Amino acid sequence: MTTEQVTLTNMCMVYDDKGNVLVQDKIDENWGGLTFPGGHVEKGESFVDSVIREVYEETGLKIENPRICGTKDWPREDGSRYIVVFYKTNKFSGTLKSSDEGEVKWMPLEQMKKEKMASDMDDMLKVFLQDDISEFHYVVEDGEWRHELK
Repeated sequence: MTTEQVTLTNMCMVYDDKGNVLVQDKIDENWGGLTFPGGHVEKGESFVDSVIREVYEETGLKIENPRICGTKDWPREDGSRYIVVFYKTNKFSGTLKSSDEGEVKWMPLEQMKKEKMASDMDDMLKVFLQDDISEFHYVVEDGEWRHELK
């Protein structure tokens, strides 16, 4: 069996019980637009601790009880794999503040879907929202990229 080099990251859908989600208007020339907060898992850090830390760093909110709801992954040119663990929670406290990664704000989920979202965010939302989908997986076949929702 061959092992893979992997980059581990996270993303969290923070939501209230009124139909709103916390969005980040990501400032990134390669991956800009509306998305959810998240980032890298640091060496030795637990997955849950990493998503709590990243959401706090990017939004000022302290989340509690984040639950895994899916993954996204794709192969990279160097042969490694990039994995994003998706979380969601409606338990949070603190004062909202933006970071240098982008403005954060509450927005109705239905409004988010009509705005300029980061690449693939429309399909990622399906993983966050539909209980019968838990994976967003990219494959490269004959030099062509395609993704599967499973």
